Amino acid sequence: LTVLNAGRRYLKAEDLSGKVFVTSGLGGMSGAQAKAAVIAGCVGIIAEVDEAALLKRYKQGWLMEISNNLDHCIARLRDARKNKIALSLGYHGNVVDLWERLVYELDTTGELLVDLGSDQTSCHNPFSGGYYPVQLGFEEAKQLLSTNPGKFRTMVQESLRRHVAAINRLADKGMFFWDYGNAFLLEAQRAGADVEKKGASKTEFRYPSYVQHIMG
Repeated sequence: LTVLNAGRRYLKAEDLSGKVFVTSGLGGMSGAQAKAAVIAGCVGIIAEVDEAALLKRYKQGWLMEISNNLDHCIARLRDARKNKIALSLGYHGNVVDLWERLVYELDTTGELLVDLGSDQTSCHNPFSGGYYPVQLGFEEAKQLLSTNPGKFRTMVQESLRRHVAAINRLADKGMFFWDYGNAFLLEAQRAGADVEKKGASKTEFRYPSYVQHIMG
């Protein structure tokens, strides 16, 4: 319902075939995103750093395909988008790399390859394993978290700034992004990312919450 209503509200579309939804997280709550994309008829690309979580969703049939190769992900996205094929593709990697690759595609080809975007990393718990920084691989990041939590925190906040910068670039070109109630925008703001709504109070974000804006 969230994906369908986002399409209705932002894209003015009842039919989401050929539309692309990019997000992250395939854990307990967020694992539903892959299935939701296919039910809604769109192309869903969901990033997940933890291979165990990714493989679990794939074995359950919630993900149709998985890949750790961004070139392959972009090629599959283009094909499914062009042919209006419903697809749930799990990218084993950091969502910041995926967002930045979509910015690269925009800059080099002029194509905006994503229509809808969100995030379901556990940003209510960003410094204890809920969010992994793009600068490190998963195992390396876990080791840093246990040996130097202060440095881990600094890298998470740097990653959040990059994360938001990429989203902002794509949103400026017409992608619609929403907050999934996971404290992503709040933690991004605390990290110094550009998420405040221009001309509004500092408690207002430039992207809406799905509770009020989509489901409401």
